Parts: sequence; C-alpha cells; structure tokens
Amino acid sequence: MAPTIADQLFNTDSSALTDFVINQGNGVKGLSEMGLKALPKAYIQPLEERMWASATQVIPEESIPIIDMTNWEDPKVAKAVCDAAEKWGFFQIVNHAVPIQVLENVQDATHRFFGLPAEEKKKYSKEHSASSNVRFGTSFSPKAEKALEWKDFLSLFFVSEEEACAFWPPVCREQVLEYMRSSEVVIKQLFQILMNGLNVKEIDETTKSLLMGSVRTNLNYYPICPNPELTVGVGRHSDVSSLTILLQDEIGGLYVKGNQGGNWIHVPPIKGSLVINVGDALQILSNGRYRSVEHRVIANGSKNRISVPIFVNPRPGDIIGPLPQVLENGEKPIYKQVLYSDYVRHFFRKAHDGKKTVEFAEI
Repeated sequence: MAPTIADQLFNTDSSALTDFVINQGNGVKGLSEMGLKALPKAYIQPLEERMWASATQVIPEESIPIIDMTNWEDPKVAKAVCDAAEKWGFFQIVNHAVPIQVLENVQDATHRFFGLPAEEKKKYSKEHSASSNVRFGTSFSPKAEKALEWKDFLSLFFVSEEEACAFWPPVCREQVLEYMRSSEVVIKQLFQILMNGLNVKEIDETTKSLLMGSVRTNLNYYPICPNPELTVGVGRHSDVSSLTILLQDEIGGLYVKGNQGGNWIHVPPIKGSLVINVGDALQILSNGRYRSVEHRVIANGSKNRISVPIFVNPRPGDIIGPLPQVLENGEKPIYKQVLYSDYVRHFFRKAHDGKKTVEFAEI
C-alpha cells in the first residue's frame, strides 16, 4: 500500500510528529485515526524490546494465580495471597468487594475522556493543566525515550475530594472517585493479609502511610496500531507502588515475566476481576520477600484497549526501607533507607528498563 501524506510527513519530520501528538494534544489516538499505513519511525522499538522479535518465549498454558476473595479471612485465602506475592508478584482476584457496575462505569468514563476533542484533552497536559496532580500525556517519558510507546494516558494523583472536584475532568471525575472509594476495602484486606505474612500484626499509622499514604489512578488508552509487532504499548518495567490494582478490559495484552528467565505469561481478562501486583515499594519494605515483577503491554493491530490502574503508594515524603519486623530475627537488610520521592523521580527520568529502578535502593 502506498504511504499517505501523513506517513511521509511523520517519518521525515520528527518535530511535526511531536507537534501533532504532544503539543496539539492528539496523542497516538490521533495518529491511529489518521489511517497510517506504517508505524512512524519514532515508535519502532529496538529488536530486543519487541515481544515477537527477540528471544522471548511466551508460555500459553501457564497462568498467574486467580484468588477468590469471598472469604478473605480464611487462612487458605491468606496463604494463597502471600504465596502469589512471593512467587509471582502478580495475581488476579475475583469476588472482591468492588461492584461490577463501578468497574463498568469507570471503563465507560475512560472511553469518554479519550473521545474528547484534542483541544479539550490538551487542557490537562503538563503545559496547560491547572493542577500538577492532573496530567494528560502520551508514551512514558518522551524526552528520555529513544523509541516511543504506543499509549496515551490521563494521570490523576488524589489529594482530596475538593481538589478532584476542582481540577479533574468532569467526564470521568465521579466514576474514578467511586472506583477508588470502592477499592479501598479490598486494598486494606490485601495489606492486612500481606503484613500478617511479614509478622506485622498491627498496621499503625506509620506503616499505613508507607503502604497506602498516597494514591494515583491512571486511565490508559492503547489505540489500534499499524505494525503492532514493531512497537510496544508499555515497555518492560516494574511499578514503583506498594500495590497496583488494575482493571483491564476484555481485549488482553498484558504480559508478566515468569519465574523461568525470559519467559512471559499472558494475563487473560476475566470479567469482573482485578489484577493485583506487588510494586517496588512493597518489595523494599518486605526486604525482597514479596516480588515486584517486570511486565509489559503489547500493541494491538485490530482493537482499541483501555486499562485503569490504581497505584497505592507511600507518601512522597516517606522514607522507605525494610520494615523492622522483617529484620527482627536477624535477617540482613538488602535495601537501604531511601526517600520515596527520590525513588519515583529516578523512575521517571529514564525510559522503561525492566527491573533496574530497584537497584537505586540496593545496599
């Protein structure tokens, strides 16, 4: 097929691409809707980062654990959660406390936000947003990346209901707040189980802050991509959170690094489920007992995909390091004490690079 004028322009003039995608607020959704015949060069990943071109092995028959939270206080459920956090770093939960209607509403709201005209979305970009806690963007860290990722996002850092009402986009504000409120119960249940597994019998205010002192919710949009095999939706990384609670739609595309070296495992969408993963902060707090695991998202050539992660984190001003209860039996710390905001800054100043961020906290 002959390349379109847009194909030719975006492949020969990188400033035109930057202007269209970032400055004008079109994002990769705008590129996708232009009917490009080929992926712009700026999005072509090196061979070793492409899911299907490197020595990557996908294990179709393997699956991360699926845990029924109906009787969450049952010791068998607690054991399943702690085992999954130790061995896999990822698991799915079903029969949790978050109503299906809340999940469907926030998915609809995500589509509504990304369906807004570019001029509207641009109001929430880093350069134009009325609050530094609200940011519409594209890729991960465009200034640091050699190759861009095929994703647009809206990032909402929660300060208060009043701040959210003042600055979050009206088309999705209430639905995101309700999703966050409804998820609190299961988040607290999971932390109670995981802390018990570390011999932390009571979650005092200091520990609560380290686990869930701040919350950020992202709305992610992965539009249809020409040549999806040449790029990524999200590159290999681990999260910097304590826990991440992910709602994914029915499309699929999330892959988790398995226990056998270079193996990758698809996380199949299950209606009504939530995907839970351990973040770097909890790996550090647990002195490596709970694993924060690499994951990635592939691009899709035929369907638009969305996901809505809630990142539950320490507060920016918290100092994180192995919890005293974990070390009280003489276990040697493998991580030093670090200011959480320094750790997060280190993560965002570079491109996605697998598990390298955690090295920042190693002794």
